[in-house]
Amino acid sequence: MKAPLKEDAVTEFKSSFTEKAIETLVAFANTKGGKVLIGIDDQGTPLKGFTIGTESIQTWLNEIKNKTQPSIIPDAEIITYNDSNVAELSIKEFPIKPVSFRGRYFKRVKNSNHQLNTSEINDMYMQSLQLSWDSYPYNKALFEDLNVDKIRLFMRKVNDGGRFVLPDDPYEALTILKMVKAGEVTNAAMILFSKENLFYNVHVGRFKTPSFIIDERMIRGNLFDVVDETLKFINSHLKVAFEITGVTTQRTEIFEYPIAAIRELVLNSVIHRDFLSPSDIQIKIFDQSITFYNPGKLYGDISIEDLKKDAYTSKLRNKLIAEAFYLTKDIEKYGTGFFRVRKEIKQYPTMTFKYQEQVGGFVTELAYKAQKTSTLIPSDTVNDTVNGTLNDTVNKDRLSVILEEIFKNNHVSIDDLAKTIDVSRRTLIRDLDKLKEQGRISRVGSDKTGYWQVSI
Repeated sequence: MKAPLKEDAVTEFKSSFTEKAIETLVAFANTKGGKVLIGIDDQGTPLKGFTIGTESIQTWLNEIKNKTQPSIIPDAEIITYNDSNVAELSIKEFPIKPVSFRGRYFKRVKNSNHQLNTSEINDMYMQSLQLSWDSYPYNKALFEDLNVDKIRLFMRKVNDGGRFVLPDDPYEALTILKMVKAGEVTNAAMILFSKENLFYNVHVGRFKTPSFIIDERMIRGNLFDVVDETLKFINSHLKVAFEITGVTTQRTEIFEYPIAAIRELVLNSVIHRDFLSPSDIQIKIFDQSITFYNPGKLYGDISIEDLKKDAYTSKLRNKLIAEAFYLTKDIEKYGTGFFRVRKEIKQYPTMTFKYQEQVGGFVTELAYKAQKTSTLIPSDTVNDTVNGTLNDTVNKDRLSVILEEIFKNNHVSIDDLAKTIDVSRRTLIRDLDKLKEQGRISRVGSDKTGYWQVSI
């Protein structure tokens, strides 16, 4: 007796041949291939008394051929499974996708069939042809519709970056980059350099609660300007801590979130969004979190688990747009953005990075439980659950704040300093003693007329 089979991403059981079997074969053809076993119940047990004739199988194959487009014909054979005969219909991944069944399209997700929406159908077709939507001609667009000054600025950035050398003529440069083909302007060229606003918007706002908006802005234009303006808005609403370590008189700015990570997430949203979707990119800044909604789900059969493990090969929804940002060195390497985000937030002890697919799109979130206010904290002193070590971290952060206040006013009294720091006088004196023991501050003169000195 063979080991029991289970339904999975490449195997499905059917007690009899019905249109559901054809649906599954289409889903397999649109994914990685698979097999449908006819004559087995849902628990994987062969049906007693089930018989299969050669004529039956031929009838099934004709029905599959007639009800699919493009027509698929699976391999069919009768096999022995647990001492019973069952029919095995197997199909390989089809080269030109998607295949439809009665005008509907499916793909295999784990052990079930998922019906594709319009956007997913288009993505699958483009991938199978190794094309991307942004490489197609923009309807009735001419080179004269492009902003030549923006093109020249792009060309200078590319040439200065050293990854490619473009000629001096803007038309020739875009032709080399395949943004202009046989005189036709592509979607990529229009999105990057159009004179007119194409209304691919970024809606960004500062929220106190999900329904209470403090500030918001709708940003639109060519993508390079959109990225810059979006980052300016976000940065203007980020909290900043200041630290003086005593090593230097210069204060260190510690942003609420790592700026490099914010930039990666903005670029990811702008470059990889589904431009066929009518939805806007939506960025929401809250007191202790920031979320990015990107129109378009994960592209190229990449799963959430793949992203977590960095176990995937990048497939680009917008190849020409991604290449443009790569050539200007705005992105370093395709498909490594999330890896860099995780690397950046390692220096932020309580920060988390989450992402998930939502209806019609993809959402990423950075959030924290305690704002980072010191560079003196080793990244491993606070775990993700912020247990008892958080108290130690808060104490270390407070010492840095005390140093900052003393540096701003070295004649500040203990009572005034306690009010500013918002701690009791006793706690402040204990913290000042710690700083004295560390050799970071000293008191010159009396308590009333003297002043604090920060050790350099």
